[in-house]
Amino acid sequence: MKTIIAALVAGLTLALPAAAQDFPSRSIKFVVPFAAGSATDAVARILGDHVSKTLGKPVVVENLAGASGVIAAQNVARAEPDGHTVLITTNTTHGANQSLLKSVPYDAVGSFEAIGKIGTITLALTTHPSVPAKTVAELVAYAKANPGKLTFGAGSSSSRIAGEMLKSLAGIDLTYVPYRSNPQAITDLLGGQINIVFADISTTMPQVRAGKVNGLAVSTANRSTLAPDLPTMVEAGVAGYDLAAWFAAFAPAKTPRPTVEALHNAIAAALADKPTQERLLAAGIEPEGSAPDALKAFVVAEIAKWADIVKKAGIQPE
Repeated sequence: MKTIIAALVAGLTLALPAAAQDFPSRSIKFVVPFAAGSATDAVARILGDHVSKTLGKPVVVENLAGASGVIAAQNVARAEPDGHTVLITTNTTHGANQSLLKSVPYDAVGSFEAIGKIGTITLALTTHPSVPAKTVAELVAYAKANPGKLTFGAGSSSSRIAGEMLKSLAGIDLTYVPYRSNPQAITDLLGGQINIVFADISTTMPQVRAGKVNGLAVSTANRSTLAPDLPTMVEAGVAGYDLAAWFAAFAPAKTPRPTVEALHNAIAAALADKPTQERLLAAGIEPEGSAPDALKAFVVAEIAKWADIVKKAGIQPE
């Protein structure tokens, strides 16, 4: 498990800044850009349980799936900047969309106040049992012998790019099938409507462990402690493959700094809470916090990083 950065823990305080004594005055809404059952949804609900206790107000999770997270991001960007509407999101809205979409109706940096990073997650490559391949090498060989025959579904930018990277680095032709969220893609994978899903391990691994789909590899440079039996894509023969997704919290731009700090402290308290850490890990999420300013700088760097990944994968903006 990645440890929560020392500076974050050292600066943790549960006392609200003086200027934020009126916050919160009502329930807080965590807006999630993906469907119920997704990893981001799990993050929001697990954190929400602890944050509600810290701040003394209910936390309500609202799922606004679709349009690669644009609907949810826009909703929060346009919300009243009083801290009662928070975006719990991923690199999809604040990293990849800026290169995958021709037009993004929000500014990943300027339209939000960064609250803090929450964690990271590994992706797993899974296939329907009907696909005659038990390893990545066998999958690549089959795809090369049957160009365009295999389909891969993706309900997030991370999943989309994961599949496109496989195509690019392995030199194979797969047909992309878009979904509003990864749980929907998994449903169609289980039904055999698509052949491949490359998605977060919290969504994929329960189906792998149940024997309903085949797990072939994980996306990161190192094996995941949450799926230790799966090799990395590099170990499986796809050189240069390394991809991970992350989670973070944002408030609308112009949210008062004391309110941002109150939200940051509440989330940091949740990440420092051992039972909450265990719940996140059980959901496949590795807790990893950051200060607001560090998250803002991280987003700027991530936009450039994902732009490079998209370019190398040969993906055309849509």
